[in-house]
Amino acid sequence: MNLASLMTLKNEWDGFKQRHPKFPLFVKAARQKAMQEGAVIEIHVTAPDGTDVSSNFKIQPEDLELFNRLQELKG
Repeated sequence: MNLASLMTLKNEWDGFKQRHPKFPLFVKAARQKAMQEGAVIEIHVTAPDGTDVSSNFKIQPEDLELFNRLQELKG
């Protein structure tokens, strides 16, 4: 990923945080209290027409490594 792409991503993330200020707080709390090997992350989306889509996965050690690397990108 080049520097311009990283800057664009940062600007998009900043906009996302402005539109959804509670989400980063949720992620921070989850990371501090629950992000550990064996924990389950579940994602549930309800479309405007009422259709539900959901999935989950159990956190593996490699996932924690990825999450830590992403956190390092944040700075």
